[in-house]
Amino acid sequence: MKRIMLVDDEILTRESIRNCVDWIAEGFIYCGDAADGEMALPLIAEWQPQILITDIKMPFMDGLELASIVRKTYPQIKIIVLSGHDEFQYAQQAIRIGVEDYCLKPVGSRDLIALLQKVSKQIDAEQQKNEVASYSKEKLLADLCGGLVNTSRALDIATNYNLSLIARYYAVVAVELTFTNSDSADNVQYFKLAEQALSDCFQGDIEALSYRPSRSELIYIIKGNSYEQLQVALTAFPQLANNYLTSLSCIAALGIGSIQQRLQSLHTSYLEAIDEKNKQRLSQQTQLEAHSFLTDATIGQPIINREKFIEFIKIGTVDQLESFLQSFCKDMEQLAWNTSMYGIYLLNELTLEAFHTAKLSFPVSHNDTGQLADMQQRVKGISNIEQCKQYLSGLITLLWQWRAVGSNQYSELIIKVKQYIGAHYHNNQLSLQDVSRHVGVSPSHLSKVFSQETKQTLTEYITQTRIYKAMELLKTTRLKTFEIAFEVGYQDQHYFSNIFKKTTGMTPIEFRKQGSLLEESSLYTTGGAS
Repeated sequence: MKRIMLVDDEILTRESIRNCVDWIAEGFIYCGDAADGEMALPLIAEWQPQILITDIKMPFMDGLELASIVRKTYPQIKIIVLSGHDEFQYAQQAIRIGVEDYCLKPVGSRDLIALLQKVSKQIDAEQQKNEVASYSKEKLLADLCGGLVNTSRALDIATNYNLSLIARYYAVVAVELTFTNSDSADNVQYFKLAEQALSDCFQGDIEALSYRPSRSELIYIIKGNSYEQLQVALTAFPQLANNYLTSLSCIAALGIGSIQQRLQSLHTSYLEAIDEKNKQRLSQQTQLEAHSFLTDATIGQPIINREKFIEFIKIGTVDQLESFLQSFCKDMEQLAWNTSMYGIYLLNELTLEAFHTAKLSFPVSHNDTGQLADMQQRVKGISNIEQCKQYLSGLITLLWQWRAVGSNQYSELIIKVKQYIGAHYHNNQLSLQDVSRHVGVSPSHLSKVFSQETKQTLTEYITQTRIYKAMELLKTTRLKTFEIAFEVGYQDQHYFSNIFKKTTGMTPIEFRKQGSLLEESSLYTTGGAS
């Protein structure tokens, strides 16, 4: 709602304007009024109105002086001057100062409301333009990956950079680079070469859009119109990247997210890519550490079946645990635990793999970082096969606890999220961060869980909730479209109308005239917004 302030020395005029408009119903807040410009200035500083209505002829400080000061001090405030028929030359002067419009006294409520709505739309348009202009290309790509901007908004912002985001398929690739043969002064140049080399891995109809979240990281949004071509490009990327980067004395930890069909689902692919990249980085560090203490390579070293272990974590039972460990650890009995550190290396790698899988399969709120560090510390103390079995038993039991908690917490978490959105959908500033703070989990974790459980993103659910509430208001009230837009969390009526039509297939006016709430609500219920 826009804040309105009135300045006029005639008390009858102030009372008439104050009382002739149902300000809340028209989408405005009437802050108050003042009798002249001098008295108005401290109130303007306090109330920060977005629209100032001022008379021209007033004692002490007239409207032209006030408009001139406000224009310089508070350039964001829109000014409307009130003018008598014999003061037209003053109105012209006011327009030259930079006021938005003027109206002749006496002013009727209908004319005043029309003028205020016109100026209000101008404010909305300027705010939207400023928001778009403040977006850098990097911020746009980062917000897409973070699920912080919806598709319509992203496409609008992308036009500022002649950036094409539209494609049939998308995926995210996360890369973290470590240079092993260059000093810090040269790393910037090496990084640019590496960035270009990685971009060159995607050719033809596959396009890569990149941004740099930190000094050593790169995020690529990969897009294309053929699922098969995109899959081939992503599969070939790790080998091509390593071939390019070897000549730069560079080690890369790579993570590749799943292919998505919707731009709004990029954050799911992003979370997967980041998780995989972090896992690979940890694995690389472990391998570097292991290299210094592995025994002679000619000695036979057992290969453990990681897939079998991961599968048991997912579906195994307590009754099967002892027999599973006996079978799984059989090949590890040959290890010389007292003289070789290779067993420690194997268990550390297996622990990383198990934690990574558990985070994806049982994403509940837990301090996995601290638990992982604790388990890795315990690995270092293993000196025989029995201790190895005890350690693996403890690891499996811990991850089974995650499995049990995860299976029970999903429904409660989703219910809390939906209840919070149901109570706050009208807040146009409602965000993923707000919801995550309320339910007490991280934004990235909430995004992942909500998407997995509801098969839609949090942004999609918020939009769906708002549109359903708008459908209800259109059918059960006589509120105007711009009023309904505000009631369901949209400041811009035109943006609301576009979203409404995209969701329902009709404009708000068409919906009000046609169909029924019962028929259209099926769109809502089938989408899972319950």
